[in-house]
Formats: sequence, structure tokens, C-alpha cells
Amino acid sequence: MSKTVLEDPTAATRKEDHIELAFRSQVTGLDERFDYEPMLAAHPAPGSLEAVAFGKQTMAAPLWVSSMTGGTEKALTINHNLARACNEFGLGMGLGSCRPLLYDHDRLQDFDVRPLTGPDVPLYGNLGVAQIETLLDRGHLGNITQLVSTLQLDGLIIHVNPLQEAMQPEGDVFRDTPLNIVKATLEGLPDLPIIVKEVGQGMGPASLKSLLELPLLAVDTAAGGGTNFSKLELFRSDELRRAAYEPLVKVGHGAREMVEMVNHIAINEDGSLNEDIKTQHLIISGGVKDFLEGYYLTERSVLPAIYGQASAFLKFAREDYATLQRYVATQIRGLELANAYLRIRI
Repeated sequence: MSKTVLEDPTAATRKEDHIELAFRSQVTGLDERFDYEPMLAAHPAPGSLEAVAFGKQTMAAPLWVSSMTGGTEKALTINHNLARACNEFGLGMGLGSCRPLLYDHDRLQDFDVRPLTGPDVPLYGNLGVAQIETLLDRGHLGNITQLVSTLQLDGLIIHVNPLQEAMQPEGDVFRDTPLNIVKATLEGLPDLPIIVKEVGQGMGPASLKSLLELPLLAVDTAAGGGTNFSKLELFRSDELRRAAYEPLVKVGHGAREMVEMVNHIAINEDGSLNEDIKTQHLIISGGVKDFLEGYYLTERSVLPAIYGQASAFLKFAREDYATLQRYVATQIRGLELANAYLRIRI
């Protein structure tokens, strides 16, 4: 009885590739954040990540499209591409500043992406603390409810940006502390899920503690290391202002540092959870370049965590949808592989 011989039709070309690429494939530095455990899992099936609960919604992966843009012609293409990706891959999305919609609806189409995301993924609007302070002063907090209804949003992101406003030539001036404004918004809109974020420089431990003790859906780190909107505004200033204020845009906190701060605040010395913590989730963003960094930081967090990206999505969302689709698919697959084979080193 003859044996069946299994043929490998790609063997010759594959071996040729190995020979040609061997010298280019030397690794000079290993990633010491992880233990690599190749013995404990089969290749994960596509779509095998556990669903992530976020508010009343569910995400298919712990990846958040961080707030970027709105109110321009380019924003229409960018936001619509991102919304399609959120629908296809089950991601959450924060819109760019919805400030233009407080004045008129000329750019409504830039933000009206719920028909593209579908009803099942988290979609959040975004207003600056300065705009909300004005609404509070005028007794117009109901405008936020109207905005949420018009765009079929799940809640609101409040971005806190005192240094950005100070660097901006036409920047707003806060008359009260952002913390008081956030508290007033929570009191005035008690049923609205609210996320609070910075805009690229992060926050220190006192600010984080003050927020974590509020009944927020999430705190978004918006840490240093990614797009820094204070620095962005300096580029819009004259040379004298740029030179004078350049040191201010270099202050802040990185994402990993902020995760450790949150962990320290959330865990008591005896290892128990701090009962004063009312915030439900952490969104880790700011300099999170890829799925490996996102996986590492979310695994380190003691609070339920997802991670956000802005510039990485923006780079591909400006192109055709197929380019963005391919990028997101690679990030999701990377998360699946990391979840199967990597364990973080504490």
C-alpha cells in the first residue's frame, strides 16, 4: 500500500524568500514589556476578541476612535470613513468638537454619522468646557440635550483645554474651574453619560483624582505623546509668541504614567478598591501608536479600559475607505494575536 505524499507547492519560493530575507530579519532589541507564551493557544479565530461593555453599548474590540475634526470640507470624508469603520469592526467613536452646531446646522452633515455607524456602537459628541460654561451661564444647558437628540448620540465628551485656549490667538477664557463646570453639567444632565478628556497633555494626579470621584462614564487620558493641541495652536501664532510659550507645550503626562496614577488612586494600600472611585471606565489615549501599546496599557489598568487613537486613524481616514478598512483590520488582528500569545510583565 503506497503512502500519500503531501506536496507543498509554495516550498521552493518560500525558501528562496527565507534566504534572501534572513539578513534583514535580525532583531536587535526585544520588547521587555511582555512574556511570549507560544505553547498555550492555537491561532485565534478572526473575531475572537471578547466584547467590551461601554455604557449601554457594546464594542467588538477595545479600540476607540478619538475625537478629531468637524466643521470643514475634509471633515465630511474623514468622519464618514471613520463611522463606516466603527460599524464594520464594532468600535466606539468620539466626534470632533461639535461647537459649530451650537450656532447653526450648516455643517450638520459632517457630524451626522449615526446612519453610518449603525445603532449598536458607542457614538459620543464633543464640546469644550468653555462652550459648556457659556451654556450654563445663559441657562441653555438644554442645547446639549438637543444636540444629543439631533445626532442620535449616546452621550457627551467634555474636553478640558486651558493651555490650548491660552495658546490660541482667539482662545476662550475660563471664568470658573473646569472641575466645577463638569460637576454642574453632571447635575444639570444627570441621565447623560459623560466622558472628560484633555487634548494632548494629559493630567496630573490631583486632577485625575477629582474626576475619578465623579459619576462619569469615563476619563480619557488624552496624554502627551500624540497630537498636542496647545502646540498646534502655537503654530498659528506669530514668531514672538511661539518662542515665548514653547516651554508650556512641553509640560504634561504620558499615557503609561497616567495609567499608573489612576491605578494608585483606585487601589488602597491594602489592595482593595477605593470606594470613592465613581468613574466606570478609562480611555487610554495620547501617543498610543499601535495595538501592542494599546494591549499593554489596557492590561495594566485596574479600571475597565479601552484605548483610543486619533492621528493613526486620521492618516488613513483621509484616503479611500479601503485603505482605512485595511488598517483597522490589521490592528484588530494584532490585538487577537497579542491576547493569545502575550502576557504583560508586572
